[in-house]
Amino acid sequence: MDHYKWLLAFHVIALMSWMAMLFYLPRLFVYHVEHAEKKAFVEVVKIQEYKIYKYIGFPAFWATLISGLSMILIDPQLLSSGGWIYAKFTVLIALTLYSFSLEKYRLELANDTCTKSGKFFRAYNEVPTALAILIVGYVVTKSFSWAFTLITLGIFAMIIDVILDGKKKP
Repeated sequence: MDHYKWLLAFHVIALMSWMAMLFYLPRLFVYHVEHAEKKAFVEVVKIQEYKIYKYIGFPAFWATLISGLSMILIDPQLLSSGGWIYAKFTVLIALTLYSFSLEKYRLELANDTCTKSGKFFRAYNEVPTALAILIVGYVVTKSFSWAFTLITLGIFAMIIDVILDGKKKP
């Protein structure tokens, strides 16, 4: 089973690389949108957006997916280890859809057709953090908890609400 541990290590490293892109690319979108009038700056940001998605994020996504599937092939008992694995898969699907949505926004920004605001991208930037917390919680505890899931999602819903609405006046 020594090869499984090396595969697990590779999986975690690939995941860290994918998450780095998921955390940073929306921040680049904020800079891109909020400084649209500075054409030279935006051109540099477009290059950064392209490179972080195409050279880091997309390959790391595939490395994460392939290594994760390989771990299941090596140890199919993972599929019968409890509800946590299926909760993880569910959140992984959401994270994957989020990742592909970043490419959609990147292309819109590259073509100067994106209508989203900096405030939108600030809020959108919170999504991978919430999903990562759920995945780590399920994997480390090897359990699924509705309370943990709902509290995590609730906290991030409030954070996103504050970002989108600004400070509420009493």
